[in-house]
Amino acid sequence: MKNTFSTIMSILILVVLAAGVYFIVQTVRESASAAQDAVTAPFQQVNQANQALQTQVAQMLNPTPTIIVDPVTYINEIRALARLETIQYSIEKVISAEIGQGTFGFLYGDKLLFVAHGIVIAGIDMEKLQPTDMRLDGTVLYVKLPPTEIFIATLDNEKSYVYDRETGAFTKGSIDLETIARQSAEDEIRKAALEDGILTHGQVNAEAYLLKFFTALGYKSVIFEH
Repeated sequence: MKNTFSTIMSILILVVLAAGVYFIVQTVRESASAAQDAVTAPFQQVNQANQALQTQVAQMLNPTPTIIVDPVTYINEIRALARLETIQYSIEKVISAEIGQGTFGFLYGDKLLFVAHGIVIAGIDMEKLQPTDMRLDGTVLYVKLPPTEIFIATLDNEKSYVYDRETGAFTKGSIDLETIARQSAEDEIRKAALEDGILTHGQVNAEAYLLKFFTALGYKSVIFEH
Protein backbone atom coordinates (compact mmCIF):
# COMPACT_ATOMS: atom_id res chain seq x y z
CA MET A 1 0.00 0.00 0.00
CA LYS A 2 2.82 2.33 0.90
CA ASN A 3 4.53 1.65 -2.42
CA THR A 4 1.33 2.43 -4.35
CA PHE A 5 0.82 5.70 -2.46
CA SER A 6 4.45 6.66 -3.03
CA THR A 7 4.09 5.98 -6.75
CA ILE A 8 0.96 8.12 -7.00
CA MET A 9 2.62 10.96 -5.12
CA SER A 10 5.66 10.76 -7.39
CA ILE A 11 3.45 10.99 -10.48
CA LEU A 12 1.58 14.00 -9.04
CA ILE A 13 4.85 15.72 -8.23
CA LEU A 14 6.11 15.10 -11.78
CA VAL A 15 2.86 16.49 -13.27
CA VAL A 16 3.10 19.61 -11.11
CA LEU A 17 6.74 20.08 -12.04
CA ALA A 18 5.95 19.63 -15.75
CA ALA A 19 3.13 22.17 -15.55
CA GLY A 20 5.39 24.60 -13.76
CA VAL A 21 8.13 24.19 -16.34
CA TYR A 22 5.60 24.67 -19.19
CA PHE A 23 4.25 27.83 -17.54
CA ILE A 24 7.75 29.20 -17.04
CA VAL A 25 8.69 28.47 -20.68
CA GLN A 26 5.51 30.16 -22.00
CA THR A 27 6.11 33.16 -19.75
CA VAL A 28 9.68 33.46 -21.02
CA ARG A 29 8.51 33.20 -24.64
CA GLU A 30 5.84 35.85 -24.18
CA SER A 31 8.33 38.11 -22.44
CA ALA A 32 10.85 37.63 -25.24
CA SER A 33 8.19 38.31 -27.87
CA ALA A 34 7.05 41.44 -26.05
CA ALA A 35 10.65 42.59 -25.72
CA GLN A 36 11.24 42.01 -29.43
CA ASP A 37 8.07 43.94 -30.30
CA ALA A 38 9.22 46.75 -28.03
CA VAL A 39 12.57 46.82 -29.84
CA THR A 40 11.16 46.62 -33.40
CA ALA A 41 8.20 48.99 -32.82
CA PRO A 42 10.27 52.18 -33.08
CA PHE A 43 11.88 50.93 -36.30
CA GLN A 44 8.45 50.11 -37.75
CA GLN A 45 7.22 53.58 -36.87
CA VAL A 46 10.28 55.10 -38.50
CA ASN A 47 9.73 53.01 -41.64
CA GLN A 48 6.07 54.02 -41.81
CA ALA A 49 6.97 57.67 -41.38
CA ASN A 50 9.66 57.33 -44.05
CA GLN A 51 7.19 55.75 -46.48
CA ALA A 52 4.65 58.49 -45.81
CA LEU A 53 7.33 61.13 -46.42
CA GLN A 54 8.38 59.47 -49.67
CA THR A 55 4.75 59.43 -50.82
CA GLN A 56 4.36 63.14 -50.04
CA VAL A 57 7.59 63.98 -51.88
CA ALA A 58 6.48 61.92 -54.90
CA GLN A 59 3.16 63.75 -54.93
CA MET A 60 4.97 67.09 -54.76
CA LEU A 61 7.32 66.20 -57.63
CA ASN A 62 4.58 64.61 -59.75
CA PRO A 63 1.35 66.29 -58.69
CA THR A 64 -1.98 65.05 -59.98
CA PRO A 65 -3.77 67.77 -61.95
CA THR A 66 -6.87 69.15 -60.27
CA ILE A 67 -9.66 70.40 -62.51
CA ILE A 68 -11.83 73.12 -60.97
CA VAL A 69 -14.84 74.11 -63.07
CA ASP A 70 -16.38 77.54 -62.56
CA PRO A 71 -20.03 76.89 -61.60
CA VAL A 72 -21.13 80.01 -63.51
CA THR A 73 -21.83 79.47 -67.22
CA TYR A 74 -22.13 82.35 -69.69
CA ILE A 75 -24.07 81.71 -72.91
CA ASN A 76 -23.02 84.48 -75.28
CA GLU A 77 -25.05 83.60 -78.34
CA ILE A 78 -27.68 81.14 -79.56
CA ARG A 79 -28.19 80.86 -83.30
CA ALA A 80 -30.34 78.53 -85.38
CA LEU A 81 -28.37 76.61 -88.01
CA ALA A 82 -29.47 74.98 -91.24
CA ARG A 83 -26.21 73.38 -92.28
CA LEU A 84 -26.09 70.40 -94.56
CA GLU A 85 -22.86 68.54 -93.77
CA THR A 86 -21.88 66.58 -96.85
CA ILE A 87 -18.28 65.44 -96.31
CA GLN A 88 -15.80 64.76 -93.51
CA TYR A 89 -12.02 64.37 -93.68
CA SER A 90 -9.86 62.71 -91.03
CA ILE A 91 -6.29 63.98 -91.40
CA GLU A 92 -2.99 63.30 -89.67
CA LYS A 93 -0.11 65.79 -89.81
CA VAL A 94 3.30 65.91 -88.13
CA ILE A 95 4.17 69.44 -87.03
CA SER A 96 7.65 70.59 -85.99
CA ALA A 97 7.89 73.68 -83.80
CA GLU A 98 11.13 75.18 -82.52
CA ILE A 99 12.58 78.21 -80.76
CA GLY A 100 16.20 79.34 -80.47
CA GLN A 101 17.75 76.79 -82.81
CA GLY A 102 20.75 78.97 -83.63
CA THR A 103 24.37 78.67 -82.57
CA PHE A 104 23.42 78.18 -78.93
CA GLY A 105 20.48 75.93 -79.60
CA PHE A 106 21.99 73.13 -77.55
CA LEU A 107 21.95 75.48 -74.55
CA TYR A 108 18.77 77.54 -74.92
CA GLY A 109 16.84 75.93 -77.77
CA ASP A 110 13.46 74.19 -77.63
CA LYS A 111 12.05 71.87 -80.28
CA LEU A 112 9.12 69.48 -80.40
CA LEU A 113 7.41 67.14 -82.85
CA PHE A 114 3.63 67.19 -82.61
CA VAL A 115 1.48 64.47 -84.17
CA ALA A 116 -1.86 66.06 -85.00
CA HIS A 117 -5.06 64.18 -85.75
CA GLY A 118 -7.79 66.44 -87.05
CA ILE A 119 -11.29 66.46 -88.49
CA VAL A 120 -12.52 68.74 -91.26
CA ILE A 121 -16.23 68.90 -92.07
CA ALA A 122 -17.64 70.79 -95.05
CA GLY A 123 -21.08 71.31 -96.52
CA ILE A 124 -23.67 73.87 -97.52
CA ASP A 125 -25.37 76.43 -95.33
CA MET A 126 -28.98 76.07 -96.49
CA GLU A 127 -29.89 79.24 -94.63
CA LYS A 128 -28.13 81.14 -97.44
CA LEU A 129 -30.44 79.64 -100.05
CA GLN A 130 -32.70 82.46 -101.30
CA PRO A 131 -36.09 82.15 -103.07
CA THR A 132 -34.50 83.55 -106.21
CA ASP A 133 -32.03 80.65 -106.23
CA MET A 134 -34.81 78.23 -107.21
CA ARG A 135 -37.03 78.47 -110.27
CA LEU A 136 -39.36 76.09 -112.03
CA ASP A 137 -39.41 76.08 -115.83
CA GLY A 138 -42.10 73.68 -116.96
CA THR A 139 -41.22 70.38 -115.30
CA VAL A 140 -37.59 71.30 -114.69
CA LEU A 141 -36.46 72.67 -111.33
CA TYR A 142 -33.36 74.86 -111.50
CA VAL A 143 -31.44 75.22 -108.24
CA LYS A 144 -28.43 77.39 -107.48
CA LEU A 145 -26.87 76.18 -104.24
CA PRO A 146 -24.78 78.35 -101.91
CA PRO A 147 -21.04 77.66 -102.20
CA THR A 148 -19.63 74.79 -100.17
CA GLU A 149 -17.75 75.91 -97.08
CA ILE A 150 -15.79 74.40 -94.22
CA PHE A 151 -17.83 74.23 -91.03
CA ILE A 152 -15.31 72.59 -88.70
CA ALA A 153 -11.54 72.19 -88.80
CA THR A 154 -10.35 71.07 -85.41
CA LEU A 155 -7.94 68.74 -83.64
CA ASP A 156 -8.91 65.47 -82.04
CA ASN A 157 -7.25 66.04 -78.65
CA GLU A 158 -7.54 62.37 -77.64
CA LYS A 159 -5.46 61.27 -80.63
CA SER A 160 -3.09 64.26 -80.93
CA TYR A 161 0.11 64.18 -78.86
CA VAL A 162 3.69 65.45 -78.52
CA TYR A 163 5.87 62.73 -80.00
CA ASP A 164 9.27 64.16 -79.03
CA ARG A 165 10.72 67.25 -77.38
CA GLU A 166 14.30 68.45 -77.06
CA THR A 167 15.30 71.33 -74.80
CA GLY A 168 18.66 73.03 -74.26
CA ALA A 169 20.81 72.37 -71.23
CA PHE A 170 19.87 75.70 -69.61
CA THR A 171 16.16 75.88 -70.39
CA LYS A 172 13.02 74.02 -69.41
CA GLY A 173 11.31 74.91 -72.68
CA SER A 174 8.72 77.45 -73.72
CA ILE A 175 5.26 76.97 -72.21
CA ASP A 176 3.71 78.39 -75.40
CA LEU A 177 5.47 76.13 -77.90
CA GLU A 178 2.90 73.33 -77.79
CA THR A 179 0.06 75.85 -78.08
CA ILE A 180 1.72 77.34 -81.15
CA ALA A 181 2.15 73.85 -82.62
CA ARG A 182 -1.53 73.04 -82.06
CA GLN A 183 -2.67 76.27 -83.70
CA SER A 184 -0.39 75.65 -86.65
CA ALA A 185 -1.67 72.05 -86.87
CA GLU A 186 -5.29 73.23 -87.22
CA ASP A 187 -4.27 75.58 -90.04
CA GLU A 188 -2.31 72.83 -91.79
CA ILE A 189 -5.19 70.37 -91.48
CA ARG A 190 -7.58 72.88 -93.02
CA LYS A 191 -5.08 73.63 -95.80
CA ALA A 192 -4.57 69.92 -96.55
CA ALA A 193 -8.32 69.39 -96.86
CA LEU A 194 -8.65 72.35 -99.22
CA GLU A 195 -5.74 71.16 -101.36
CA ASP A 196 -7.38 67.73 -101.64
CA GLY A 197 -10.57 69.31 -102.97
CA ILE A 198 -12.89 68.96 -100.01
CA LEU A 199 -15.10 71.81 -101.25
CA THR A 200 -15.57 70.19 -104.67
CA HIS A 201 -16.34 66.82 -103.14
CA GLY A 202 -18.75 68.47 -100.72
CA GLN A 203 -20.56 70.18 -103.59
CA VAL A 204 -20.95 66.91 -105.50
CA ASN A 205 -22.28 65.14 -102.41
CA ALA A 206 -24.71 67.98 -101.70
CA GLU A 207 -26.15 67.87 -105.21
CA ALA A 208 -26.49 64.06 -105.04
CA TYR A 209 -28.33 64.27 -101.74
CA LEU A 210 -30.62 67.16 -102.75
CA LEU A 211 -31.41 65.47 -106.06
CA LYS A 212 -32.95 62.58 -104.13
CA PHE A 213 -34.72 65.06 -101.86
CA PHE A 214 -36.32 67.08 -104.67
CA THR A 215 -37.20 63.92 -106.58
CA ALA A 216 -39.02 62.62 -103.50
CA LEU A 217 -40.99 65.88 -103.46
CA GLY A 218 -42.28 65.14 -106.98
CA TYR A 219 -39.88 67.08 -109.23
CA LYS A 220 -39.04 64.85 -112.18
CA SER A 221 -36.07 66.85 -113.43
CA VAL A 222 -33.63 68.86 -111.36
CA ILE A 223 -30.70 70.88 -112.70
CA PHE A 224 -28.12 72.48 -110.41
CA GLU A 225 -26.72 75.75 -111.71
CA HIS A 226 -23.25 77.00 -110.86
